[in-house]
Formats: sequence, C-alpha cells, structure tokens
Amino acid sequence: MLNKTDQHIIDTPKKFLKDKLNIDVNENPEIQINNSIISNTIDKYKINKNDINILLGIGGSGPTKRVPSKIFLTFIDKITKVKKCKFFLATGKNSEEQVILNEILESKYKNNCVPLDNLSIKEILPIIKNCNLSICNDSSFSHLSAALEIKTITLMVDTPIIYGNYNSKMFPIIPDGEKIVSHHTSGKDKINPQKIFDKVIEIIN
Repeated sequence: MLNKTDQHIIDTPKKFLKDKLNIDVNENPEIQINNSIISNTIDKYKINKNDINILLGIGGSGPTKRVPSKIFLTFIDKITKVKKCKFFLATGKNSEEQVILNEILESKYKNNCVPLDNLSIKEILPIIKNCNLSICNDSSFSHLSAALEIKTITLMVDTPIIYGNYNSKMFPIIPDGEKIVSHHTSGKDKINPQKIFDKVIEIIN
C-alpha cells in the first residue's frame, strides 16, 4: 500500500490517515494525569521542587541499546558539581538492566538516586511528570516522558534517530564519530557524557 523508500516513518502515516480517513494526528502525542495524583506523588516520594529532578531511563529493549552505567555516572558527577539533583532510575527487571541499576546505586551518588524498578508504569508516570527533564536510552520511558511533555534527551545508539526525535520534546544525542545512527550502529560506548551535560544545562537554563 505504501512504498517506504525515502519516506518519513511518522509523517507518511499521518498524511495517509488525513487523506484517506480525514483523521488529524497530533504532532506530539500527550498523556494526561490528574493534578491531584501529581501533587500526591510529590509528597509520597519527597520530590523537592528546588532540586533538579531528572529521570534516567537506563533500561532498553536490547543490550545494544543500553548505555553503560559509567557514562551515566560521569554525567551525574558533572551535573552534581553545579546543581542539586535527584535522579529517578527507570528500568526493568532484566538481569543486564539490573546490573546497570546496581552499579549506579552502589556508587557514591546512591543517596541522590531513587530506583523505580519495583513500581508499575501507572505509578511511575506521575513521578516522570514531576521531573524537570529526562535522559533515556531508546526505550519506552523516552516515549512516555515526551508524551508527558517533559523535555527528554534521547540517547540514540543503535536505532534510527527518527525514533528519538519525532516529538518536539525530544533532544537526541548520537555516538561520537557518527553522523547518523541506524540498526547495528552499536554506539552505546561512544555516547559522550559531556554532550549530555551540555544539553541538560541548555534545557534547565
């Protein structure tokens, strides 16, 4: 029905729905959360609005999409030298994801971190909504964060960049030395924590 060659994977289906069915699709899909739930979450998880609250989406759908803990830790080291921050660590129960989670929780920054792996998505959503920004691997959390209208830095290491920039709230970072990313780029070890830091400073200022 559609020739995919050189087509934009978001714009093409949107145009098709408009032309054939007269359905307008939002540029930025949104998730709405009741304000009382957002407020209750602040109290429940002791979220201080004077801090910079950051979601770290450290999980990923496959091992090639998971940026190593050392890169997140280097970023945390840089940002905590200039800002008071709290980090909410979003990941699944996969054993490799748990290794990354535990390496961060066993670091000197453990008191700045809150693991979310025992919570449901329903419980995590209002926490994300209370964050100033998110930094995520290519995972469900990057999409959820952007849909919650939270500015989201997407670490695109092994997936076409369109999956990390289709929403105006997304700010992709690609591996050093790469001009484009695609499947099999395998760039998880080449994400530059300085670039993450620079983009965070740009967003929060």
